[in-house]
Amino acid sequence: MADKLIVSSSPHIKSGVTTRKIMLDVIIALIPAAIASVIVFGPKALLIIAVSIASCVASEYICRKVMKRENTISDLSAVVTGLLLAFNVPVGVNPFIVIFGGVVAIVVVKQMFGGIGQNFVNPALTARIILMSSFPSQMSTWNAPFYYLNQTDAMTTASPLGILKTGAEGTMPNILNMFVGVRAGCLGETCALALILGGIYLVVRKVISPVIPLCYVGTVAVISMIAGRDVIIEILAGGLLLGAIFMATDYATSPITFKGKIIYAVGAGIITMLIRMFGSLPEGVSFSIILMNILVPHIERLTRPLAFGKERVKK
Repeated sequence: MADKLIVSSSPHIKSGVTTRKIMLDVIIALIPAAIASVIVFGPKALLIIAVSIASCVASEYICRKVMKRENTISDLSAVVTGLLLAFNVPVGVNPFIVIFGGVVAIVVVKQMFGGIGQNFVNPALTARIILMSSFPSQMSTWNAPFYYLNQTDAMTTASPLGILKTGAEGTMPNILNMFVGVRAGCLGETCALALILGGIYLVVRKVISPVIPLCYVGTVAVISMIAGRDVIIEILAGGLLLGAIFMATDYATSPITFKGKIIYAVGAGIITMLIRMFGSLPEGVSFSIILMNILVPHIERLTRPLAFGKERVKK
């Protein structure tokens, strides 16, 4: 008996990778930074993380119900957004502000554009920019590391980039302290060691490609050297590693082509340094990634490979 010819639509080869598995890997990669934030900033950091995750998950559940769409909270993408949003705020921020940020990230940026994979900008970063514009004082007040051990919430200090930018009062932490996270800053950006470990995990698991993080950080390093600035401080002092590893690599808002990834990352690095050197704000990572997110469709169109056997049209 002859074998039957089975005709089916693509894809013909399927892997066991699912959105839930990818998001679970990202959550695992973020755990070291979460632990570091609790150690450096105390129990309040854990509260902010929990509130952020809860607000994002609840916002997605309610929004999908109202829109009469299949609920997607089980894919864990809302948990990842909640973690990243929490990592982008200072520990002293009012939890209600974090809740507002979660609603913006999930409802406005994600669900109103169709849900996961349809948003054209990173939800957590967009929410952070809106919070920075709406609550500038709360979003730019930094608690000193281990302030909670002194039984007071009044111990605030300048962030390293703030000291570098404006000469604000405060002592620049040494390189070792910045590497292990003993410095002022947003919850998830301070511990470079934890972020690098998370990034290595994602690369080994093939969740992300190292192209975007390496090109992004490399561009910042090269421009820093040309400008005569301290390369190590530029890499460790702000949110560069958090942005380069966990947010610039977002599947929905970053290019899929190899050349596109390079252009995207180099562009983000250039914009970051332009804002740091010439802008009124000490940090430019959030704005640079969002701006490059918007350009991704054009980058992909310019770097799209030709189909086999097809020649490029000469203009």
